[in-house]
Amino acid sequence: MDRNVGGIDRLVRIVGGFALLAFGYRNRNDTLGTLAFVAGSDIFATAVIQRCPVNALVGIDTCSDP
Repeated sequence: MDRNVGGIDRLVRIVGGFALLAFGYRNRNDTLGTLAFVAGSDIFATAVIQRCPVNALVGIDTCSDP
């Protein structure tokens, strides 16, 4: 699988995913906290593996490597 997440996009996903994970963990007894934790997990995972299925579907590639 080709990478399609890199640069600033990856940094924003790491920070945003971690923020949602922290919010979700602190509010884990609420529905909103659970949803935030799940969303944060997905966003953080796409940053770590550098592959986003939505980017692939739309045709967006933010990696600078050829």
